[in-house]
Amino acid sequence: MSHCVRVGVRPWPIAFALALVVCAVSGCVLGPEYTRPTVDVPPSYRFASGAASGATLADVPTWWRGFGDPELDALVLEGLAANHDLRIATARVDEFAARVTATRAQGLPQVGYGASASRQRAGELGISESYSAVLSASWELDLWGRIRRQSEAARADLLATEEARLGVALTLVSAIVSGYVTLLDLDSRLEISEATLDGRAQNVELFQIRLDGGVVSDFEMMQVKAEYETAASTIPELQQAIAQQEHALSVLIGRNPGPIRRGRHLLTLTAPPVPSGLPSELITRRPDILQAEQQLVASNALIGAARALYFPSLSLTGVGGSASSELDNLFTGPTRAWSFVGQLLGPIFAGGAIDSANRQAEARREQALESYQQTIQNAFRDVDDALVAIQSKRALIASLERRVAALQRAVELVRERYDNGYSSYLEVLDSERSLFSAQLSLSTARGDSYRALVDLYRALGGDWIGQVAPLAQSTNGDANAAGPSEASNPQP
Repeated sequence: MSHCVRVGVRPWPIAFALALVVCAVSGCVLGPEYTRPTVDVPPSYRFASGAASGATLADVPTWWRGFGDPELDALVLEGLAANHDLRIATARVDEFAARVTATRAQGLPQVGYGASASRQRAGELGISESYSAVLSASWELDLWGRIRRQSEAARADLLATEEARLGVALTLVSAIVSGYVTLLDLDSRLEISEATLDGRAQNVELFQIRLDGGVVSDFEMMQVKAEYETAASTIPELQQAIAQQEHALSVLIGRNPGPIRRGRHLLTLTAPPVPSGLPSELITRRPDILQAEQQLVASNALIGAARALYFPSLSLTGVGGSASSELDNLFTGPTRAWSFVGQLLGPIFAGGAIDSANRQAEARREQALESYQQTIQNAFRDVDDALVAIQSKRALIASLERRVAALQRAVELVRERYDNGYSSYLEVLDSERSLFSAQLSLSTARGDSYRALVDLYRALGGDWIGQVAPLAQSTNGDANAAGPSEASNPQP
């Protein structure tokens, strides 16, 4: 239904239109206002005893520098600048920012123009011509806040996408640091295997001399050779794992597969201090929790947009311009024309479609609420898992260090006993085999301890993540200069 109004004939349509405009600007907004849900937050982390009371995430905005390795710093900065997943996430933020603008534009007046020209012949009447030029404007008055709720949802989607980008950056940095630690761990195990292989090669040469002199038997010679090959068989696997880890790191930082430069040895890495904090801090810092909350905000706003479908919509349309049968007279003379139309449209019967849209919106909000609460609980679990891993790995390292020291002394003693004829060479082989295994386990435990620290920082979120953009533009020299000294951070 449309109604054409002639200005100056009746004053009430103008007053009615002005009233509607005022209502559109300051009118009702349907739907519930968002309030952050109450979440059951534990008073403290279960395994927080190992946290340093004076260290917080705000004190270490670039926490990976706590490992004290300039090559690692350079890899992280390169990854933040060139990783493809992070670039995709950044482009998604740009996309959702444009969506916010497009949604808000629905509530603003739309102005356009048009022009037409025609020429036709109608039998003996001759040729007729017509020309017109008009400006048009339309405005859907947001009486019930539908567009405002949609804009609120679009903005929340944008913020959720930004938090998703920060989450990608957090995961990226954690993966780079963990991958680099794994690379150093593999290097350490390869070094242990090569040293063991060198020692067993000397044993083979010594026993070959003894075999030639009739001092040892063929059986003992074969045992020595078998242990040599056991050590030799570990080296190709480790070399393969190192190459594959280098390739994975290269792709992660945006390079083609290739070698990765190392800075420090696994034994000389320093450990960032374990930060302290309360579980409630996660809700305001961790990217995936903030993302889940913004998704809840968006679904809550869309309930109001769905409820607005029950009510009529009002749009105003105005057209003004000139029309003439002669182009020269288009903008002169009595050729001006205008029209003003107000259109009111509302539902009477929609077959349950509007009710269905409202039920869907409410169900989506319930899904978002449960997802938000589940994300928070998973975050608490991640932190406690990382804290208990740090404690257990430190205890394991201490135990393995004592075991390695004991086995090294046992190997020395059993060799003396063998040389003096008090032990068989089988006892020597057993002791050397146990020492080799314990040394490899100790290297792995050290790597796991550093990886547990990385897991903790990832679980805590970290305020550093807001500095992703400036960090990606930093120079490697600045990153190296900020690395802490080895003495300032004890090893894990």
